[in-house]
Amino acid sequence: MALEGRRVLFISYNGMLDPLGQSQVLPYLRELSRMGVQFTLLSFERSQAFLADGPARCEELQRQLASENIDWHWLRYHQKPSLPATVFDVMAGIRYARQLVKRNGIEMVHARGHIPATIGRALKKKFRLKLIFDVRGLMADEYVDAEHWRRGGMLYRLTKSMERRLFAASDGVVTLTERIWPLIRNWDGLEGREVIHEVIPCCVDLKRFKFAPDDRVSRRLELGLKDSFVVVYSGSIDGWYLTEEMADFFAWLIRNLPEAHCLWLTPSRHDRIHSLMKEREVDPARYTVLAAASKDVPSYLSASDAGLAFIKSCFSKLASSPTKNGEYLACGLPIIINSGIGDSDDLITQEKTGVLIKEFTVEEYERGTTQLLSLMSDVAGTRRHVCGVAERLFDLNRVGLTRYAGLYEAVLAKPN
Repeated sequence: MALEGRRVLFISYNGMLDPLGQSQVLPYLRELSRMGVQFTLLSFERSQAFLADGPARCEELQRQLASENIDWHWLRYHQKPSLPATVFDVMAGIRYARQLVKRNGIEMVHARGHIPATIGRALKKKFRLKLIFDVRGLMADEYVDAEHWRRGGMLYRLTKSMERRLFAASDGVVTLTERIWPLIRNWDGLEGREVIHEVIPCCVDLKRFKFAPDDRVSRRLELGLKDSFVVVYSGSIDGWYLTEEMADFFAWLIRNLPEAHCLWLTPSRHDRIHSLMKEREVDPARYTVLAAASKDVPSYLSASDAGLAFIKSCFSKLASSPTKNGEYLACGLPIIINSGIGDSDDLITQEKTGVLIKEFTVEEYERGTTQLLSLMSDVAGTRRHVCGVAERLFDLNRVGLTRYAGLYEAVLAKPN
């Protein structure tokens, strides 16, 4: 194998105890490790890793990963005050990672995001390593779009300056979407350079996320849904997710579709959901709010008929690949999404996987619902189609793993 025995340091600013680390980091490392890559993993763990049973959980996961040829190390993540905390983490990461590079004979750093890439750049300069910058989002632009920073302000300029250096130091670049690459390809640090690029969207483990007829029957019985037409939102609320607009859509759907039932599958802040639905005079019998363990989410999706996700549309979101799109499709659900998010417009218009809402208006909700019901006139056919699209575009192994393996081979073969 071309990757047999290659020694890679993977740096993640997300913790391995976090759901994102569990779903979007470890599955790739495990599969690439089976292909022969010798991974050293450095993550920044949140408070749960250092309180109560946290240390025991870390030690158990560390033993498990060691048996899979992944050498896991972790540091504490610091959040506040924002800039000093991040600088502290970067400096601590550089110091610790230097030891790992020397001890494990690292050849390449795979940096997942801007903060890990800052650590990776320092290692590249000192040890002449290869560097993959896995761009999970446009950090400075996200802070501006979230209205936390001012475009042109000090923090924005500092982050953009570092971003240019990261691009300039990178041997390989990963983006989540096709749509963002032609834009950033001409940015300082990339323009005029030969850099290996790969698009790898947020993928889904299709062994976990799949339509399960038995789960559909049991969950619908549990929730008392009978023959209801169930539209689900799965995930956290607020932030980038337009919770009020989704509540508006749900309220409109319930008023205009007698068999509609809305399922909010969200881990916390249920009082916020109930308040929004009450404001819109939605009958509590027509919607359900519940928290589900990660392992149970696919069964609740199987019990639903369509998946909803409205996300704030802005420049930085052109670089985003919502994981829930792939999860919905893998469980046989056509999706209802708004336009302007990454490659999602093409996912609807070219792949015929659901409904694209262009404006948050009654007219658009009516048009979208009519289109959705037309799509669902052939339930079995639509379910097969969207599951097939998930397998072709979002399968963790067929898409994600294959592209990462090809990227690793190309970067490691690139002359210094």
